[in-house]
Amino acid sequence: MQTVRSLIYDVLQTVITIGMLLLLWVLLIVPWPAMLWVISKWAHLLRWLSRWVVGLDVRVRGFDKVPEGPVVIASKHQSAWDTAVFLLFWPRACYVMKKELWSIPFWGWYARHCQTVPVDRSGGASALRKMLSVVQQRLAEGRQIIVFPEGTRVAPGDDRKYHPGIAAIYQAADVPVVPVALNSGLFWGRRSLGFKHSGAITVEFRDPIPPGLDRKAFMERLKTEIDGATHRLESEARAEFPSLPGPGPDENT
Repeated sequence: MQTVRSLIYDVLQTVITIGMLLLLWVLLIVPWPAMLWVISKWAHLLRWLSRWVVGLDVRVRGFDKVPEGPVVIASKHQSAWDTAVFLLFWPRACYVMKKELWSIPFWGWYARHCQTVPVDRSGGASALRKMLSVVQQRLAEGRQIIVFPEGTRVAPGDDRKYHPGIAAIYQAADVPVVPVALNSGLFWGRRSLGFKHSGAITVEFRDPIPPGLDRKAFMERLKTEIDGATHRLESEARAEFPSLPGPGPDENT
């Protein structure tokens, strides 16, 4: 039964997303806040669909810890689900993403229009300086910067080194960095389509890390906060929802 519900959700998500992409093509003539507002409504619609079709909801902890105004959100990244969830909280959120994504037809056009932050990992020091300059501009506009320090989706139980770019952002931004733990990978696999478990994904905002730490201290604190809380959330979810996969990486979650 859950397989059928997952399939129904995937069909509906695909149809809705294609419709949104076509609508956004028309909205390329409007200012970026209007386009982002539409994208945030798409994120809300997908949340509603996952709740009522798949039986999968989202729980939020610690959101009251997040400072108002410009801030950097550094989140665990286990699933395609993570890429939309922060638009539920901030309709003007600005994602840091691989520059290659800007080359994707339609989606790349919209990412450019919404003034996301591109990362050219092969561009060396000059590309890093350019990226940091864009981050500072977006923060000056009062936006929230969303970054996934691991740089890619990582399966539950897998441990991966954090990219040094997050430390560079921390030092250049001069605003608090909020670590975010989650357990989405147990319910929703790293691929956008496929089997989805019912239950409730938990997103936990941790205490903000204030500016001023040296690079090493910041990186150690960030990884400890995110990974420690993520392992705890995974254990809690497995205890509450026994049908979830056991500990360790699982490509088929």
